[in-house]
Amino acid sequence: MSFSLPVPAWLKPTPDSEAAENIRKGANPWTDAIHLLWSVWIFFDPLFDKGFTQKWFVTVGISYPFFLLFYALCIIRPQRSVHLYAWCITLLGFLIMPFNSGAGCCYFIFGTVMVRACTRGWRFYLANVIAMSAIFAVSATANRLPWQLTFYIVVMVAIINGVITVGINSSKKNAALKLSQDEVRRLAATAERERIGRDLHDLLGHTLSLITLKLELSRKLFDRDSESALRELTEAEGVARHALAEVRSAVTGIRATDLAAELASARLLLESSAVHLDYGALPMSLPVDIERGLALVIREAMTNIHRHAGATQASVRFESTPEKLTMQICDNGRGGQSAEGNGISGMRERIGVLGGALSIESPPKRGTKLTVCVPLGSKRRLQPDVTAPADATPDDLARGAA
Repeated sequence: MSFSLPVPAWLKPTPDSEAAENIRKGANPWTDAIHLLWSVWIFFDPLFDKGFTQKWFVTVGISYPFFLLFYALCIIRPQRSVHLYAWCITLLGFLIMPFNSGAGCCYFIFGTVMVRACTRGWRFYLANVIAMSAIFAVSATANRLPWQLTFYIVVMVAIINGVITVGINSSKKNAALKLSQDEVRRLAATAERERIGRDLHDLLGHTLSLITLKLELSRKLFDRDSESALRELTEAEGVARHALAEVRSAVTGIRATDLAAELASARLLLESSAVHLDYGALPMSLPVDIERGLALVIREAMTNIHRHAGATQASVRFESTPEKLTMQICDNGRGGQSAEGNGISGMRERIGVLGGALSIESPPKRGTKLTVCVPLGSKRRLQPDVTAPADATPDDLARGAA
């Protein structure tokens, strides 16, 4: 049995709050609370001044809970109203500055930073920060703070807010890029489903109608003209076999993986882990089974680089002659690949079926190089595939082995 304290309604995040946005991203709603660690300066400031005096305890004891409350409201309230609570933090700093300048300056910095969470545009944000900084300069002068300290804090506020602005803009661009990539994948999948639907309709619609008509005709002729009925059944069988061959050909085309599409997908995968993928010109006019095998090897290799290599760069290169095709996949990761897992064993099996060979060089801390060689032209000798179709006949298997 789990036990949880009830949360007041006014402390629950609104749908358009920063906390709700964190939840939508799959993060903890209080992720932004980590920035409260910067407020530790309030508790270290007395060590460089007059120590922990009674006045310090009173001002911090009264103001810090209000600071935490306003900070929480910045996170859980609508983003368009965040500037109100940011101003509350800033004004709190101005009020206690005559009694505790360290805490007052800290609250002022937090207030200017929290304004950036408001979604009213950068002009609105800039106007609020300038206004806060101007009031802070007047308050610091009135409380006889050194002008050097005042200037330093204002400059630090400008730098901090500049860095935060760049980070937020970069995060928004990355989120927009991810959404566009997801949309491209969705549209591609939709187009592929529509293409498959059209192909199956074109392949089977007319053929199944013809088979149905011939079977109906043979049933009607069965009692009157058995020879004609048998002929119609034979023709229906031929049409069915032809349709089966077309369906198998279509499925083979659907399962075939294009090298260019696989490399584009691999680049998107590696970019998510800050790995740059470079690949040169692709070979032209490869047999379907070779292209499919190489694409699957690329997929497995890129998955390994993404998960285990710790690399920053990767490359794929092709060299083709009339007799053979060589593909090299390299990365600058940690290397040290010793034992071969299921992924590498699967790659060896795929290349072995094509009559080729796979080798791996992986010295420690010097990256990994995977080399694949497959024969082409007259030197090509395919090995029989152990995964024969379930509906294959003995004649089909004999022709495949030949």
